[in-house]
Amino acid sequence: CIRDRGMSMARRLLPALVAIVVVVLLGAACASDSSTSGGDVGERPVRVTTTANFITDLAEVIGGERVEVTGLLGPGVDPHLYKASAGDVAALRDADVVFYGGLDLEGRMADVLDELSDDKPTIAVSEGIPDDRKRQPTEFEGKFDPHIWFSVPLWREAVDVVEQAYVELDPDNADGYRERADAYRAELEALDAEVRETLASIPDDKRVLVTSHDAFGYFGEEYDFEVVGIQGTSTATEATTADIDRVAGVIADRGLEAVFIESTVSPQTIRAVLAAAERRGQTARIGGELFADAAGERGTPEGTYIGMVRHNVGLIAEGLAPSGSR
Repeated sequence: CIRDRGMSMARRLLPALVAIVVVVLLGAACASDSSTSGGDVGERPVRVTTTANFITDLAEVIGGERVEVTGLLGPGVDPHLYKASAGDVAALRDADVVFYGGLDLEGRMADVLDELSDDKPTIAVSEGIPDDRKRQPTEFEGKFDPHIWFSVPLWREAVDVVEQAYVELDPDNADGYRERADAYRAELEALDAEVRETLASIPDDKRVLVTSHDAFGYFGEEYDFEVVGIQGTSTATEATTADIDRVAGVIADRGLEAVFIESTVSPQTIRAVLAAAERRGQTARIGGELFADAAGERGTPEGTYIGMVRHNVGLIAEGLAPSGSR
């Protein structure tokens, strides 16, 4: 009898307990939504999550002291092949704004980024570039080349995108974002002039840049180089024997003395190309390691966008200069 009365009381209390649990859970959900929305962002640092580390650099430069940036991809990490971990997804969901490259740069994260865009600003820094200024490699079947950062003038367009996103999210601090963006655009304009001056000494017949994959197309168009990649625009495609023979033929026919490896791509195929060129009678060397799909180590000059560009251009200028001038 006592047990029956206890069970009856439990049945009467159950709806009330369920109601309390629901209220608590809803309150937690609302608090979570509030913490990741832009409503209170003026009272705390803006939480930013980025993909490639040169995008992290851009987000920090424009955001200044107003932002806390979590970068998902460090030096040496290939964004074409990267898959988001559970921790990455948590960082993305906790952000007030997400910046990524776009144009299928982060191909294996596309579903996650698309899902996030329903809940928060999830912004491709390439989105402000008109289609007529984007490369469209044949192997991409109608898609655009994502490597816009190798043209310094195009990267200035990405500054505009990040600036506008911050201003809309945190309007009370808009003046600071605009000032930092203006200063950075001036730095990039000076960098572009420096790049052109550094590369001016390379003769026309030596302006051929051989790299691990076709990441430097925008660089070639902007600074007047023929770019020859062993792999395609995405490292998701693998080099074939035909690719190696094709590039070795270019080295031999053009009398090239240097080719370049990349920080995010295995040097194995470059070495195979050099061996094939040697068999054709042309000895070439590795002119150095370029930063392609990732910048260098954080805290080093090459860990910033400007530093990685200077590093690349310096190596290219030295590697492709005529033998007697080195």
